Amino acid sequence: MSVFKRPGKATYEYDFWHRNHRFCGDTREASKRAALAVEAEKKLEAKTTVAAAEAAQAAIETPRTWEAAATRYWLEVGQHHKNHKTTFACLAWLTEAIGGKTPLEAIDTNKVAMLVAKRRAQVRRVGRPENRTKTVGPATVNRTMIEPLRKVLLRAREVWESPVARIKWSALMLEEPEERVREASRGEEAKILGKLSRGYESAVRFAFLNGCRRMEIVGLLKTDVDFFSRQFTVTGKGGRSRTIPMNDATYELLWSIKDTPTKYVFTYEAARSDARKKIVKGVRYPITDAGLRTAMRRKTEAAGVENFRFHDTRHTAATRVLRKSNMKVVKNLLGHSSIETTDKYAHAMKEDVRAALNAASPVKSPVTATDEDGKLLGNNAKDNLA
Repeated sequence: MSVFKRPGKATYEYDFWHRNHRFCGDTREASKRAALAVEAEKKLEAKTTVAAAEAAQAAIETPRTWEAAATRYWLEVGQHHKNHKTTFACLAWLTEAIGGKTPLEAIDTNKVAMLVAKRRAQVRRVGRPENRTKTVGPATVNRTMIEPLRKVLLRAREVWESPVARIKWSALMLEEPEERVREASRGEEAKILGKLSRGYESAVRFAFLNGCRRMEIVGLLKTDVDFFSRQFTVTGKGGRSRTIPMNDATYELLWSIKDTPTKYVFTYEAARSDARKKIVKGVRYPITDAGLRTAMRRKTEAAGVENFRFHDTRHTAATRVLRKSNMKVVKNLLGHSSIETTDKYAHAMKEDVRAALNAASPVKSPVTATDEDGKLLGNNAKDNLA
């Protein structure tokens, strides 16, 4: 049964069966489209719940099929990931593509190569109409398909001692293009900030100043800011925290917005009321990841700045800091775990060396002279001969 409304109720309900288990409840959505999305999510959750129950009843025997292995991996590892929803989605895709009853021994190098081809052929689901026909990139295939599959099979072989085929993972990993480093000019930065408003301009300016990731900015709490010590603490990838000293511009920026009525540092003023989102026009709310990403994309286009994304503010800050310091300073600023990750910004140092060499070199070759024996003399020697 699909979603439905009961007489007198404003929201849709769901009611379905999975392996002799009934799941029903309120979607809390008034629109059918949104309710169907909730139902789809509930069905995925139901599959995991039932599979977990069946695995528990079977005393979690040594997994021999993909479904058993994926379920046990979720119970032991996946559900504890910080980004567990992403892990769940990856395992769900693999289960559908491989087939739950497929023996682990049947998942060999040839089978994985076919899965890679299938994932690469999928169309990206993104907001921009011009990007809807683009296929999934190599980095996404590696991160959302090959790596989760490898982790499950590796755990099955090393921990659960399940029969698993030997797979040539190095031959299957796709080559990823090097991450570009797009630096904004001061003029481009001013154009973008000039188009932003309602609080988004503060968040983006903070990004240009400090090179923080979008989620680090969205999640920054007022308790993370220490005006007395002139520093703030952000939490980055893997839950790792780092403390960044405030320069004068950052101090003035954070001080100017410290009295907003939320526990979060960066807020926006609602442009209109929306009963579904429970927001009221003129009231300030914490900036969200999706809201900041959308605001940046729209205003960058409106400013006429091409080929510039939010993450490029991080590249811009890193490149500017590198020109005034060194690679170790940039590594600490960005929170990289190794200096090799920071090495992509080395181009800035090369440009500075080139500029310094040009500044130190004369525009024209020095005039030379020779003595009576034909020996070369410098300019001063020539003057002496005259």
